[in-house]
Amino acid sequence: MENFSIPFWAEDDRPREKMMLKGRTALSNAELLAIILGSGSRKKSAVELAQEILNSCGNNLRELSKKMKTDLCTFDGIGEAKAISIMAAMELARRRDSENALEKPKIISSHKAYALLKPILSDLYHEEFYAIFLNKSNYLISIELISIGGFSSTIADSRIIFRKALEAKATSMILAHNHPSGNCQPSEADLKLTKSLVSKGNILDIPVLDHIIVSDLSYFSFADNAMMSEL
Repeated sequence: MENFSIPFWAEDDRPREKMMLKGRTALSNAELLAIILGSGSRKKSAVELAQEILNSCGNNLRELSKKMKTDLCTFDGIGEAKAISIMAAMELARRRDSENALEKPKIISSHKAYALLKPILSDLYHEEFYAIFLNKSNYLISIELISIGGFSSTIADSRIIFRKALEAKATSMILAHNHPSGNCQPSEADLKLTKSLVSKGNILDIPVLDHIIVSDLSYFSFADNAMMSEL
């Protein structure tokens, strides 16, 4: 009997290997679905089974996402486990689309940044240091925790900050940390750290736009106090 198990296929025909060799965009919808299935039936390969399922939906992934477990289990080679795997993959795709539809905020002032940071940094009994990464239009990419410290200080490693910035493809950033004491004024250590990070950011062409110090009731902005140009 001919073997339809993926490991017995020619290497270029194996969806997983093809993805590793040529990238995910080189795969057809049937090949991607075959990876989710893992195996076919006694008469069909995983790719052939995947194509049969897609054909029943008019090759439309949105129609596939509407299939229930009972619908999928009508195909020879699809049991409950494979049906649930397909439904889980479709649900992840739906959630991804939903997340992409949410517009990320544009950070055009220290107050905008503070509004993002206050729920994160308020009511803490220890210091935490964050970096807000922005794209070239100043839209938020992500807010990343850099370090957690004690009551009076935390260490912010520039290598971690700029590695995360490069990974996020950020074109600028805003630094932030909290003062549990409630005093928002920057310390000498805050000034020294900010100066160092501004210098490194200029070298890497990822400018540091501001450094915000947050307390439970207020905040201090280096940029608002015209300190960034002096560093």
